[in-house]
Parts: sequence; C-alpha cells; structure tokens
Amino acid sequence: MTIEHFNETKKGHFKAIANEIEAGRMTYTWAGTDKFIIDHTEVNPDFAGQSVGKKMVLEAVQYARENNLKILPLCPFAKSVFDKTKETQDLLF
Repeated sequence: MTIEHFNETKKGHFKAIANEIEAGRMTYTWAGTDKFIIDHTEVNPDFAGQSVGKKMVLEAVQYARENNLKILPLCPFAKSVFDKTKETQDLLF
C-alpha cells in the first residue's frame, strides 16, 4: 500500500492506494501557513481492518513533522488516532 499526498493552496488530501485501487482518502484544510485541519477520513469497505485510516493519519503526522506544522484533528477518526498515539501529541494545536 502506498500513501500519496496532494497539497493544494487551501486544501489537500492523502490517498491510500493498494493494487491500483483507492483504499482510503483523508482530507484536510489549511488554517494559515503553519497549521492544517484534518476534516474527514474515509476507508473503502473492501479494506476494512487493514489500518488504512491510521496509516494516512500517520503519514500526515510525518508530513507535519518534516515541515514544522501543527494539526487539528476535527475528524473523529483522526482525533481517536491522536488520542491513542502519545508520540503525536506535540503536533496538536
């Protein structure tokens, strides 16, 4: 499975691809130049139970770390990943 990142001026998304099929998509909106809001995470039902959503959240975490960004996980799923993963807490705003 690969995670692709698409960053536009005001929005962006992370897309999980497995066997040339979209396994999931997580969208975000920029909040200034140094923060983004994860607003939705969706996983293709065919990939349920394969941690697709968590992999996309962790890819967003890696992107934020590499670029000195903060994240607000408004999406309930993304928030649950942050709540359960202590090493991501420093990225919250």
